[in-house]
Amino acid sequence: MQSADRPGPIAFDDFMKVDVRVGRIVEAAPFPEARKPAIKLVIDFGGDIGRKKSSAQITKYYQPEALVGRQVLAVVNFPPRQIGKFMSEVLTLGVPDEAGEVVLIGPGHEVPEGGRLF
Repeated sequence: MQSADRPGPIAFDDFMKVDVRVGRIVEAAPFPEARKPAIKLVIDFGGDIGRKKSSAQITKYYQPEALVGRQVLAVVNFPPRQIGKFMSEVLTLGVPDEAGEVVLIGPGHEVPEGGRLF
């Protein structure tokens, strides 16, 4: 039996359609205009993906200045999404803590930018 927060099985080919890459945060700034507290990020994925922007609701555990240089995972093949006056180009990934606050996910060791999750 599947619950609302646990989708049913998918084919491996469907998983491969989601392009999750590692990138390095090169810029981070508060985003006070967002409806929910957020931080504007510029993430460098290297190679032909390059730098992409993202809005992330990660203000509980992260300060913009401390994020620069950190590697994170993001979905890079979703269509861009307008958030206020900001165009978010990638979905930065995280998992919720016990209170539902976002904790970023990234590699446990330094890896080259642009590496694909498999």
